[in-house]
Amino acid sequence: MLNTKSFLTVDFGAGSLKLAEFEINESGGLRLDNFAIKPLGLEGTQEATREKLILSTLQAAIAEKGIKAKDVNVCAPGFHVFSKFVKLPPVDSSKVDQIIQYEAQQNVPFPLAEVVWDYQILGSAPSGELEVLLVAIKSDIVEGLFRVAAEAKLNLQLCDASPAALCNAFRYNYGDLEDCTMLLDIGAKTSNLLFFEKGKVFSRSINLGANAITQDFANESKLKFDDAEKIKIQEGFVSLGGAYEEPENPHQAAISKIARQFMTKLHIQVNQTLQFYRGQQGGSAPQRLFLSGGASIMPYTAQFFAEKLNVQVEYFNPFRNLQISPSVNLEELSRVAHSLGEVVGLGLRNLATCPVEMNLMPDSTLRWQSFNQKKPYLIATVVSMVLVTFAVGFLFEKLAENKKAEIARLDPQVAELSHKMDVFRQAHGKLEKTQKEAEQIATWMQQRYYWGDFLADMRRALIRSEDDIRKKMSAQKPGVEVGIWVEQINPPDANAANPAPGMGIPGGPGAMPGYDPRYDPRYNPRVRGGPAEVPPAQPAPDAAQPAAEQSNTNAITFICRAVSLKITVDPSANNKDIAYAVRDEIASSPLVDPDAKATQLVGEISPDDANGTFTFTVNVTPKTPLKF
Repeated sequence: MLNTKSFLTVDFGAGSLKLAEFEINESGGLRLDNFAIKPLGLEGTQEATREKLILSTLQAAIAEKGIKAKDVNVCAPGFHVFSKFVKLPPVDSSKVDQIIQYEAQQNVPFPLAEVVWDYQILGSAPSGELEVLLVAIKSDIVEGLFRVAAEAKLNLQLCDASPAALCNAFRYNYGDLEDCTMLLDIGAKTSNLLFFEKGKVFSRSINLGANAITQDFANESKLKFDDAEKIKIQEGFVSLGGAYEEPENPHQAAISKIARQFMTKLHIQVNQTLQFYRGQQGGSAPQRLFLSGGASIMPYTAQFFAEKLNVQVEYFNPFRNLQISPSVNLEELSRVAHSLGEVVGLGLRNLATCPVEMNLMPDSTLRWQSFNQKKPYLIATVVSMVLVTFAVGFLFEKLAENKKAEIARLDPQVAELSHKMDVFRQAHGKLEKTQKEAEQIATWMQQRYYWGDFLADMRRALIRSEDDIRKKMSAQKPGVEVGIWVEQINPPDANAANPAPGMGIPGGPGAMPGYDPRYDPRYNPRVRGGPAEVPPAQPAPDAAQPAAEQSNTNAITFICRAVSLKITVDPSANNKDIAYAVRDEIASSPLVDPDAKATQLVGEISPDDANGTFTFTVNVTPKTPLKF
């Protein structure tokens, strides 16, 4: 049927409430004007609290989106709906209703007096048998949905089933696909699997939903269900299986395994349904799979089913052939479009004749709707009678006085609460400022030890270099003495003639802190032969040096001196071996940038024949910039 007014469609799912506002556009197509998805949590699956929860959630969504439409089509949750495909023998059309009622009595797991049921003839098999979709739902469930709509001041027009709504949405958007296609809708408590092939439809409800992943993870991690659900959405993914590195995040590691176990169970059910469809329904092998439902976007879900089923996997887009209003946030819609197949299918019921048309409205609800249609005339009669009495004016006057008195009584309380709110905001602002300052101080405290750790690691690198050279040269000269030390440490732009404070030749006034002069006879041949000439100490840098002249750099120059192998081993020995050993050991330090170009020898080796040593320069890039 064609309706030009805006209207609502609502899917009361087990894990979320999905709402959309549609309107018939000028060309006779369907246009989306608004949408919303609200989570229901674990309470959404509990009958004792479900009706109250979906009412408050629906009212909040309507108020938040500013929706004015009053007519609504709803879809009952999959775990409340019984659906089954049956085949009927070829009979006279006058006896079809009677045979279908008999089939309903045999297949529906409740007395027919307690349910609302409907059917749709989807076609006939080559043998002449009629293919019928039979759907049933308990009357009290639909009456509960009617009460929710009435409390939200909405006019319930029809109640559809999830498989039928998905079928209509898919046919409208992908009617050009002729070969066999599967649509898997993964819900919170149940999942729906539909097959489409050349106008033929087959559906099965699978009693597996993504809430099982959340519940298992909550039990394993000792978390509340709502907290586990948030972590699942933010960090969860389906494990790839086989040999792979387990995530360091323990939540991700747990969820990925649980999710794969769930998807494996779901795949088994999908595969069984596929075999039944091909064997009993005469279907062909599917060529592609469309995924829908909130749980389908868990990372690697598509890859999992593509690997298991060996078919092309895509995400269902129910808005493929629909017009989208400019006021709709397209980025937000693209993230949840795959979950809105049911609401689109409900909207298409107001557009034109659909492939599957059912209305699970009980007689009591239909009678109530009839009464509501007559209600305006009854109200008009009552109002006409009230208007002729003088009590109306008196009543309104009293009400106005009471309202003013109540406002006067509440004004001081509102003012007091507003003052408390201002005080709270000021205190909260101070708290945030203090927290930021504390975080900055903590950062400074952590960085204060980095320079010491870095130099200590460089010293260990020199010791390892000595050991390495000693082992290599022991074959030529056992017990060979090897000595390597840092003579200067400068940033790249520093004057090589001006060593950093406290970084001079060992034993001199600029000796490194912690240097033991007893090392001189081992590392400095000049000391072995007599006192070495100590270069004059360089003046300390001016304390008033501008901050701009200090540098935050990630490159440091080490000027190193080592005992010449030409003296201690053999005149033909190559001193470059020592320089390369120092470079390699420094590059292997965990505090140095692992890039191969970050640690390099620069310049030439400078021999000092007077004291039997030589110098070489190494540029080192730490992982963390150092402040000079």
